[in-house]
Amino acid sequence: MVSTGRHLDAKPAMFAAPSVEATTRDDGAIILRSRMPLLPAARCSGEWLEHWARTVPDRTFLAERDGDGWTRLSYGETLAQVRAAAAWMLAQGLSPDRPLAILSDNSIAHAVLALAAQHVGVPVCAISPAYSLMSTDHEKLRAMIRLLDPGAIFVAQRGAFARALAAIEGLHRAPIIAGDSDGSSAVPLQAVIATKPGSEVNSAFAAVTPDTIAKLLFTSGSTGLPKAVINTQRMLTTSQQAKAQLWTFLRDVEGGPVIVDWLPWSHTFGANHNFNLVLAQGGSLYIDGGKPAPGLFETSLSNLRSVMPTIYFNVPRGFDMLVAALKTDEELSKAFFSGVRCIFYAAAALPQNLWDALNEMSQATIGRSAPLISAWGATETSPLATDCHFFAERAGNIGVPIPGTELKLVPSGEKLEIRVRGPNVTPGYWKAPELTSAAFDEEGFYKIGDAVKLADPDHPERGLFFDGRITEDFKLSSGTWVNVGALRVAGIAALAPLAQDIVIAGHGTDEVHFLVVPNLAACRAKAGLADTASVSGVLAHPAVRNGIAQGLATLRAEAVGSSRYATRALLMAEPPSLDAGEITDKGYINQRAALSRRADLVARLQDDAAPDLIRPGAVN
Repeated sequence: MVSTGRHLDAKPAMFAAPSVEATTRDDGAIILRSRMPLLPAARCSGEWLEHWARTVPDRTFLAERDGDGWTRLSYGETLAQVRAAAAWMLAQGLSPDRPLAILSDNSIAHAVLALAAQHVGVPVCAISPAYSLMSTDHEKLRAMIRLLDPGAIFVAQRGAFARALAAIEGLHRAPIIAGDSDGSSAVPLQAVIATKPGSEVNSAFAAVTPDTIAKLLFTSGSTGLPKAVINTQRMLTTSQQAKAQLWTFLRDVEGGPVIVDWLPWSHTFGANHNFNLVLAQGGSLYIDGGKPAPGLFETSLSNLRSVMPTIYFNVPRGFDMLVAALKTDEELSKAFFSGVRCIFYAAAALPQNLWDALNEMSQATIGRSAPLISAWGATETSPLATDCHFFAERAGNIGVPIPGTELKLVPSGEKLEIRVRGPNVTPGYWKAPELTSAAFDEEGFYKIGDAVKLADPDHPERGLFFDGRITEDFKLSSGTWVNVGALRVAGIAALAPLAQDIVIAGHGTDEVHFLVVPNLAACRAKAGLADTASVSGVLAHPAVRNGIAQGLATLRAEAVGSSRYATRALLMAEPPSLDAGEITDKGYINQRAALSRRADLVARLQDDAAPDLIRPGAVN
């Protein structure tokens, strides 16, 4: 059966109207496709840089904070440095088999080196700085370097990365490029970008094809050692081509889109979606040295006060902190809602309370609702597979398939497992043929492991909602399924602002239980305690425990069925561990890893006599 699907209204100045074809097959699978054909994409990302360096050479491409101002690099300057660094890499023997590894966080230097590698067909692999700076054993970093056999390694400050470099010594044969000159044997960055390029750079750039590997991006490694996902040039350019066709307002933004962004380039959201959007559209990227974490978000707010973006990107934790800040800063709130054309959230579901708060503040400030947009994908889909290029009615709509991409919705128990096929999908994992083979089904669809549900089965153009991870859901002893993804979001909203995240427990028992990752700053404020107050003292404070209890009661009162609320909770004093795979550096919990590592807490949740249990509505 083929459903034609009617067109939804969309404001021409913002988005292309969604039009989706849905075919239900005899095996129960549903195939979704956009009716909009994918137009020809650039040969490679270097074509974008070459184009803008020719047409607007003096326009700011990259900027990073320098005291009260910004250090800027124009498109023309960027191309010159890219060609110089590319010449150095070719002379050093970097190649498709000897990639460039970058251990440092986002910076102009990081961007120049990454673009230089891609320009001449050398894969670049940005490794999350957390594996170097936050890890205690460097096990995953060591595994990554062994797998890569890099041709060069870049660190912004050799001193800061001294422990990490010592941990990988003897595992590679690569020169170290250092952003600072510390008198060591490292190659100074200035020497790299002072190299004189010749015809070899032109020849190497001309030889880059859509099938050339542009990047290797590591997965989080939460279920084992990280996998290196191959990202080809075709994946990057077709993803941005689809975005340009859907976000029609981009063509009307004079000077290209401006973003102020912290999202790490070691992840597909910050790198392939945000960075490449700016580059493809000839915009300006102001690198935000802050992030949504205590003590660092003030930097993000300061940057917003300095430069107002056209599009604001963040993750739900970032929006939680932004909403709190805007409520107390009327001037910033007015500037934000007046200046930002589009507010984009991804990487996790946005709790409805944050969606409502953003809309209410937007209405109060500028008299209209904010355009809150999301999308869905993975490292393996570069990342765009769906896009919500219409004005959704509530949080969580991840949109419809992008041009050129097919979705297959496969019945899996009570859910629909989503699979992806298209030019934006990875050909596989670096040096891992068995993992590659297992990642695809017999029709070549990538098996991402997520579940979705149609907003309206009769009208597929109304979008999809993320419905959790297939492997995270579990049954209570009653046989009732617990939708972990949906319950986690509802729980965080009910316990706001005290809960930063939630681990859902109760597998095989009669009831759902919560292990709550506390938002310590909010808990201290709730208790009226100083920043120096101990974690144990904060979590034991009656005001905090009562706040959690009231949130549990609210969730229970609003829930329909025992699988949609928790009967008890514990506050986790020890934060989730990066080394143990419980959490990524973006702050997202791996449910299975956390439950396994916190088995003692899971057992305590079932002990009625445990003194630190918190129950709905109880006074603790």
